[in-house]
Amino acid sequence: MGVARAVGLLLGVAADGAFGDPRRGHPVAGFGKLAARLERTLYRDHKLPGVVHAAVLTAAPVALGVLAERAGRGRPAVQTVTTAAATWIVLGGRSLATQGAAIGRELDAGELAAARERLPALCGRDPSSLDADGLARAAVESVAENTSDAVVAPLLWGAVAGVPGLLGYRAANTLDAMVGYRSPRYRRFGWASARLDDIVNLLPARLAALLTVVGAPVVGGSWRGAWETWHSDAAAHPSPNAGRVEAAFAGALEIRLGGRTSYAHGVEERPVMGEGRMPDSGHVTRAVELSRVVGGLTAAVTALVALFRSRR
Repeated sequence: MGVARAVGLLLGVAADGAFGDPRRGHPVAGFGKLAARLERTLYRDHKLPGVVHAAVLTAAPVALGVLAERAGRGRPAVQTVTTAAATWIVLGGRSLATQGAAIGRELDAGELAAARERLPALCGRDPSSLDADGLARAAVESVAENTSDAVVAPLLWGAVAGVPGLLGYRAANTLDAMVGYRSPRYRRFGWASARLDDIVNLLPARLAALLTVVGAPVVGGSWRGAWETWHSDAAAHPSPNAGRVEAAFAGALEIRLGGRTSYAHGVEERPVMGEGRMPDSGHVTRAVELSRVVGGLTAAVTALVALFRSRR
């Protein structure tokens, strides 16, 4: 079982690197439409309907994953294929790198309008008022956070819990992206989805930060800066997870992140993480390179985790 799971994870990583997200009929997009329909039925400005919404929409993918694992029991080839397919579906490494690199090129060419138009593909911020520095900062922070959310976390959950872990994690993370905001509409209804996402990302975010420290020298960054900024600045971030990775990226690239952050639902003042200059287009490009390095390290680590668990 462990060998099949490890090989399946690596094949899924390879598929994501080669093909990216499926262009048509992406299962995650279909899940999002289903979640939106259920939200229209259940929505009330209270926590309990939100708990039901999160529970139903995460339990269903987990159950589907359990069925897939049972179908592969005693059949290594089937387990390898189902794990590879699920990994490809839930990973977002290539899409993250593609969008981040494109924003870096657009900023370098002075094409701010194009960069503003592309930024929502990375995050839920309001790009309309952002200048070149603001766009670069938003891009670097989003690349850092999504390296954990779209690459490290699903692979770690896949290594530990197989297909149910892959599908269940992606469901929880997608729900957080849809309703886990501190806006008037979702402050109560989205509470359960936001807390569930915090829980399932506790360990992956810290692994992502650690692998950022390890991978920083590969892109000419500072491993010491990544380690020190992670441990000195991350705790001030409002997210128990995103701050870890963002702080590590800030230290690795020797830049400052954080500050005034505009969303559609309002403005948040984020703590400043790191020292040095504000990020520019070059730092966006280096953040993408660092994200790729962290993704490669994660693939190796999680394959080993899958093998180790099988031997135990």
